[in-house]
Amino acid sequence: MQDLLKNNSTLIEHIIQVLYERNTSGPVFSPEGIDLTTASAVMFLLGKLPKKHPKAGEPSLILNKRSVKVKQPGDLCCPGGSIAPRLDSFLSRILKLPFMPLNRWSYWSHWCRQRPQEAQLLALLFATCLRESLEEMRLNPCGVKFLGLLPSQSLVMFDRVIYPLVAWVNHQYRFYPNWEVEKVIYIPLRDLLNPENYVRYRLQMGDPSNPGQPSPKNDFGGFRLAFQDEPELLWGATYRFTMVFLDYIFGFTPPEITSRPVFNGILDRNYLTGKQ
Repeated sequence: MQDLLKNNSTLIEHIIQVLYERNTSGPVFSPEGIDLTTASAVMFLLGKLPKKHPKAGEPSLILNKRSVKVKQPGDLCCPGGSIAPRLDSFLSRILKLPFMPLNRWSYWSHWCRQRPQEAQLLALLFATCLRESLEEMRLNPCGVKFLGLLPSQSLVMFDRVIYPLVAWVNHQYRFYPNWEVEKVIYIPLRDLLNPENYVRYRLQMGDPSNPGQPSPKNDFGGFRLAFQDEPELLWGATYRFTMVFLDYIFGFTPPEITSRPVFNGILDRNYLTGKQ
């Protein structure tokens, strides 16, 4: 699996083929379609590490760190968000034009012929991803290459269903986060394939400074990234579909959670609301 990291073009073609094969065994979306009131679309964004990185040129996962002004502050997440039905429906029609990202996808014409309703939903979700990514980090929509879809994930603490779409960004190394994003973080795929980087995230709920308030603890799977002076932790829904991606593309499975070192964390009262 490490051989795939040596050539980005080979890796991209491998991802496209694997995700296409994974999505041909049955319907990608529910026969009832997508509930637009609870659906979110996110960009599982891949790209080369920038020149200043020690592993410059290698493939990486590109994530946003959520700012204190939004829900789930401090979490690492993929760019994306809720669907704006009218606006994103309009944008989805533009994406179908020649030379646009969906038309450059190898299997787009096949989807349009064989799965027209799912192709329409796919275009809507991808339009949402691109619009939100442009707003959050100034991702250039024209530099994005669509690679395929991952299975949807339901959030535990919110009534949301997330639809991750995999894409590769070409030639963009500088991003300009808006108020929703504290910073943009690159995670080398090589690091994601290292079993030693996985932890048991022991999360304390509630406010530990209030002795009268119970503070239960729960363990979750997590990935620890050594980032400058302080570590960053990937967990939750983004962690779950990252693990699906690594399984699909590289056949990688992280160590059993009980064998991992413990990484402690606390969710304070602002986690569900953010600081307004």
